[in-house]
Amino acid sequence: MKLIIINGPNLNLLGKREPEIYGSETFEDFFETLKSKFSEVTLAYYQSNIEGELINKIHETGFSYDGIILNAGAYTHTSIGIGDAIKGITTPVVEVHISNTFGRESFRHQSYISAHAKGVILGFGMQSYYLAIQSFL
Repeated sequence: MKLIIINGPNLNLLGKREPEIYGSETFEDFFETLKSKFSEVTLAYYQSNIEGELINKIHETGFSYDGIILNAGAYTHTSIGIGDAIKGITTPVVEVHISNTFGRESFRHQSYISAHAKGVILGFGMQSYYLAIQSFL
């Protein structure tokens, strides 16, 4: 099984950014843990702060991977383009969020991704990614 985790804007700051919300572990360190826990899965990782680059990566992997785990960050709530990209591919997508977006500002309650995703996992910290991988197994 071949899965890719795609992270959006500001998620490169995990471990530094708002640790009370996002924790103190970097995503790179957590990704190494995921790779060792799911050694039977080929895991890839991509992060960008740029909307078009995220769309390009969804297009690039959306017909050849078994699954995409997408945390589009703030673009979740603003990007019709990312939603359309997911709608246009055949690879299933699981939308992931580290925090419970419904327990935060009201603008975070809207997702342009959810309607096109296989499922949504949010609010379990970094374990949200772990749960998303399990959903594909």
